[in-house]
Amino acid sequence: MSAATAISHNKPTEPHKSWKKINEERKALKRQRKQDKALKDLKRVQELAASAVNETENGKAASKPNPSTVSIAVPGSILENAQSAELRAYVAGQIARAACIFRVNEVIVFDDVGVTTARETKRIYEQDDADNNGNGAGKATSTVRSSSLQLARILQYLECPQYLRKYFFPLHKDLKYSGLLNPLDTPHHLRQQSKFRYREGVVCDKQAKEGHSYANVGLLNDVLIDKALEPGVRVTVKMEPSSDGSRKQRGTLVSPDEPRRETGVYWGYQVRIAHSLSEIFTKSPYDGGYDVMVGTSDRGTSVQNVPNQSIGYNHALIVFGGLQGLEEALANDEKLTVDDPQLLFDHYINVLPKQGSRTIRTEEALLIAMAALQEKLQPQQADVECDLSDLLPRSEDTGIPMARDVLVSKKKKKKLVDNTESNEIQPAVIATKLSPTPAVPRRPNPFNEHKRAEVAPQSISMEADFEVVSASTGHTAAVNENQNDDLSRFD
Repeated sequence: MSAATAISHNKPTEPHKSWKKINEERKALKRQRKQDKALKDLKRVQELAASAVNETENGKAASKPNPSTVSIAVPGSILENAQSAELRAYVAGQIARAACIFRVNEVIVFDDVGVTTARETKRIYEQDDADNNGNGAGKATSTVRSSSLQLARILQYLECPQYLRKYFFPLHKDLKYSGLLNPLDTPHHLRQQSKFRYREGVVCDKQAKEGHSYANVGLLNDVLIDKALEPGVRVTVKMEPSSDGSRKQRGTLVSPDEPRRETGVYWGYQVRIAHSLSEIFTKSPYDGGYDVMVGTSDRGTSVQNVPNQSIGYNHALIVFGGLQGLEEALANDEKLTVDDPQLLFDHYINVLPKQGSRTIRTEEALLIAMAALQEKLQPQQADVECDLSDLLPRSEDTGIPMARDVLVSKKKKKKLVDNTESNEIQPAVIATKLSPTPAVPRRPNPFNEHKRAEVAPQSISMEADFEVVSASTGHTAAVNENQNDDLSRFD
């Protein structure tokens, strides 16, 4: 007992600490941990910034140039030549279809009538949108012709993917008959089950972490993007590969030109409104404007005289006239002082020299001109050639999984049942077909006098179904037969 007591007295005893000192040490340790964490975060941010700068420099060094573009300009007055609202919408749908078929990158809707001759049909663009949305009157900053505004709105509506239209296009009378129009079926109108690296989307108002946003890109779940944007903005998202550990689908915001530049896929067109013919050239969205401008008219040079691949371009513009042609559009433009529209263009071409109709409608001229100029144009930067047939949906791919039995109609099912029953009795039919049957001699045509005279009477068999007799003989025989047998007489 004494030894244990001695050992306990020999152990060094720590001085007693008050609770105040203990709390101060804890606070100091916590402060030190916060400083270490802040230093680590700062170091990480600096590394990310340095890597982003390096990637940007490397991307600029190895970035691909944007492919050459084709723009078309059509007058909005072509809708006024239609007889009903349904036909006006259908004409706009034809313009959109032709633009997508020939991979047009920009569609310009210009006014070829002018303010002085069509003042009563003008209306305020912002006022029109305010009246339809119910937000009150807007300020009269600019006026747009009603037909041009309707054509531009329908073109934008058809270009937008179906799952995004409810976000950008409220109910409007210009879109009343948009359901009658044929879908464009462009590559960026992706189905839900399509797995492509780029998608069009809209920023949602769903709460996300700082510096990020959620976007609806046509999938079951929203995609987390790497930028914080206001809701309702249309974006182009590059989809990242999904990781096994995370359920969230992530994406990166890219330029709308990147899908076409990287993969060569046609990614739709942009729509622009020009108030006159001169604004087509002066308000070009490209740096340096359009380098090649082509005008179409029946007074131009024949397209057959233009050599193939002789028109080199980087940003080409093809202008189409309205009901009165480009000459009337030039006369209604007060800013242009030239008298001949041929002076405005590098090439003034007649795309169909020997036309059978007196006039060619603009929607028809668009298809004819784009088809005729395909071999004449030579882009400086061609599209990238990639095989994307397995990634992009086809026209017959509706996106609705259906069983094979559903696809088979009742008519086909009945035909299959009939074929099955006929196969059971097929051996008897084959045996009947194999048995020889006596050949029935061919009779001459009773209405051909020359052939009937050449055939001998002995060649006609007595076992035939009928005999060719004269009309008087046949009538006499029928009368005698009726007299002998009263039961065969009929009225």
